[in-house]
Amino acid sequence: MSNKRNNPETIAVHGGDYRSDPATNAVAVPIYRTTSYEFNSTEHAANLFSLKEFGNIYTRIMNPTNDVLEKRVAALEGGLACVTVSSGQTASSFAVLNVAQAGDNIVSSTDLYGGTVSLFNNTLSKLGIEIRYADPSDPNNFEKLIDDKTRAFYGETLPNPYLRVFPIKEVSDIGRRYNIPLIIDNTAAPVICKPIEHGAAVVIHSLTKYIGGHGTAIAGSIIDSGNFDWTANPKRQPLYNEPDASYNNVLWGKAVPEMTGANVPFAVRARVCLLRDLGSACAPDNAFAIIQGLETVALRMKQHCENAQKAVNFLKKHNEVTKVIYSTEHDKHISDRAKQYLKGGNGPMVGIELKGGIEAGKKFIESLKMFYHVANIGDARSLAIHPASTTHSQLNEKELIASGVTQSYVRLCIGIEHIDDIIEDLDQALNKSSKGKLKAVS
Repeated sequence: MSNKRNNPETIAVHGGDYRSDPATNAVAVPIYRTTSYEFNSTEHAANLFSLKEFGNIYTRIMNPTNDVLEKRVAALEGGLACVTVSSGQTASSFAVLNVAQAGDNIVSSTDLYGGTVSLFNNTLSKLGIEIRYADPSDPNNFEKLIDDKTRAFYGETLPNPYLRVFPIKEVSDIGRRYNIPLIIDNTAAPVICKPIEHGAAVVIHSLTKYIGGHGTAIAGSIIDSGNFDWTANPKRQPLYNEPDASYNNVLWGKAVPEMTGANVPFAVRARVCLLRDLGSACAPDNAFAIIQGLETVALRMKQHCENAQKAVNFLKKHNEVTKVIYSTEHDKHISDRAKQYLKGGNGPMVGIELKGGIEAGKKFIESLKMFYHVANIGDARSLAIHPASTTHSQLNEKELIASGVTQSYVRLCIGIEHIDDIIEDLDQALNKSSKGKLKAVS
């Protein structure tokens, strides 16, 4: 029933094929806190390990609690399959490692979370994978960086902290001409954006953030859209068209559709190769916690976005704010992307730059009473941080500018509290940032 419905509020509660526990009829998803699973016979065990049939082998690779979460997240994004992992950072890493190897490159947006920039520039580069950066203000910049070793495009729907909506369809269309998949990090825009509908081949999430919403569990996800032909150009996608010695020389692009009846080789390879070899599994306890948050994500995103828009309207009038950064507060051709790709809200995050620069920013952060000063995003509660000295502190000045971070930039994640209380806290902290000499304009 639920799988045929497209409404996110319903999918978040009923998505996937779980109705109740078959052993007990329990409605809540059980936590299967087990490492291993008994095989029915030696033949059954051999079939599982050779991928002649699919089933539970070891919780590092799959788990029944995780399976429910995976099916619901896949349904929420409109994908065919999902793999949960230990964190959003793992999802980013696996998404790249699942298409690229030493000597290959991917073309990434410049608008990225600071941790992703560090992952790309430091860790993945040491593994021999080159990251080339394209300014997404012009989608054609991605095409200019392609060569015969380019394996994927990468971007964030609502980049943190630049907040320039990514041109999903435009970049995806370019990639399709070269058999290059677009990987989109949709962490900051669940429900309000559906990247797969606009051509993204793979969608990733830090489930820790808005989908979880409660800040109590860390997890990530990789969603295979099922809409990308991994075999169309074998030379472009060698990991899916050349024999894999670790599984009896299987050709993933051909074998997975034959085995499963679904075009999900990306998800299957991520599970049976990367999770098997590198670990980074999502613990079933964390999967259970994320399921609790997932049930209300559609409702929370409405409140996040409604509150964020009202906060933007207030901040634009405040004497101490020199600039407001928001999805709709850029040059027109960038702001128009919010109308094109975001439905039901323009996003939950807001950036501000203060008249007094970095010192005013510090004073503002320290003066907040209700907002939490944390590095996270996506909690139900309101959050604030100074990226240049924290989340983006590993970046050099050029990288900071490329990611949209100035020394006076403060990132706000607007929560689901009552908007009057949010604005009251912002107002008093802004006034204290200038020692209370300037007041808000009504």
